[in-house]
Amino acid sequence: MKTTLDWQGKMAFKGENPSGHEVTMDAAPEVGGENTGPRPMELLLQSVAGCTAIDIVSILTKMRMKPTSFTTEVEGERAEDHPRKFTKLHIHYILEGDLDESKVVRAIKLSKDQYCSVSHTLSAEITASYTLNGVKGKENV
Repeated sequence: MKTTLDWQGKMAFKGENPSGHEVTMDAAPEVGGENTGPRPMELLLQSVAGCTAIDIVSILTKMRMKPTSFTTEVEGERAEDHPRKFTKLHIHYILEGDLDESKVVRAIKLSKDQYCSVSHTLSAEITASYTLNGVKGKENV
């Protein structure tokens, strides 16, 4: 999987995803942005919510249950010092419908403990490389 970001000026970047969708990210005006899109950390929080919600709907569907309403709320606490990563996440699921509570709990646990690749990626090893003015730099920075 690969995505690209193209600088749009100031602090804004437009990304095109492998699925063909575009997302513009920007910074807050107080740090040089123009607020033309969400912040990367906001998107990360939404990605956790989306990943786990999709898991749960998929699991419940396999259990032959379908919510009539489903909202996922994610609250994240960030470290005060840089890199200001998320130190705690709390996910709250709000479901409605004719659903067996034990099966809902099972679906949530399966997503949380096994399936949600986004939340499990947050502790992944990070490597970096770069190309500057058309010249590829060191492989592992």
